[in-house]
Amino acid sequence: MYFKRLRDLREDNDLKQKDIAKLLFITQQQYSLYEKGYRDIPTAALITLADFYKVSTDYILGRTDNPKKL
Repeated sequence: MYFKRLRDLREDNDLKQKDIAKLLFITQQQYSLYEKGYRDIPTAALITLADFYKVSTDYILGRTDNPKKL
């Protein structure tokens, strides 16, 4: 599954993949695999990113177009 929203959120915040990788304590290459959908993103990383961007996990996963947390 391609996570376009991960890339969009990162770019909207003027961040590089290496910045997000550092937040998640992983390599830039590993994070790139998440964005491209070549590797599933672990639940803990998904929650960390949702908290960081202040959006819901459903928004990141494309299950809703409403970025607000409920």
